[in-house]
Amino acid sequence: MSRKNFATALFTLLVCIGAEPLLARTLVAAITLDRTAATRAGVSADVLNLALSAVTCGVTSGELATPPTLTLIDYSVPSTQPRLWVFDLRSGRMLFKELVAHGRNSGDNMATRFSDVMESRASSLGLFRTADTYVGQNGYSLRLDGLEPGFNSHARERAIVMHGAPYVDPAVAKANGRLGRSWGCPALREAVARRVIDTVRDGGVIFSYYPDPAWLKTSRFLNCSATPPVTVATR
Repeated sequence: MSRKNFATALFTLLVCIGAEPLLARTLVAAITLDRTAATRAGVSADVLNLALSAVTCGVTSGELATPPTLTLIDYSVPSTQPRLWVFDLRSGRMLFKELVAHGRNSGDNMATRFSDVMESRASSLGLFRTADTYVGQNGYSLRLDGLEPGFNSHARERAIVMHGAPYVDPAVAKANGRLGRSWGCPALREAVARRVIDTVRDGGVIFSYYPDPAWLKTSRFLNCSATPPVTVATR
């Protein structure tokens, strides 16, 4: 038997005898994040823990391939402050720290209401997987797939996408006491939107957080059984 055939046979045998959990643990072990840099950049340690737990759950359950990037949005932070961070999960480095808009029916400067209902014009919570890009009425945009029924699974039907917008700008925040608002999309500064989108597209994950009791209690990604630990880089 050739080495290639032997390797194929061995892999098949491992799968047949139930080696998927081991393979999943190996994949999750490859997730790396510089926690020290993240907290210095303003990320809440508790929110970061939730995000990493959700990603770990998604990978070990087989719903996610190990993502190359994690985009964390903390909607408990005012819109006038940076509250979106992008991390490279292979190197552990933080790549972006940015302003992000919320939906007009989620609140003014503070987002407090969230929905997955059609025409709600509100932001959604939970774990999303990034997909492909297109050019639409908001310019270069990134399609998102919501992975949590009841919280964000209608993202495609609602056209919840990442895009740039002129109302996401420090000058707008200073003049109005808040950023402009979207129809539910995580809109970014126009100057950086394309770079962020091209970094996180095609299989990255977005974790949108707010301390919503129903979501925290029922999200299957936040209430996962026996998820293995995540490797955390501390430079």
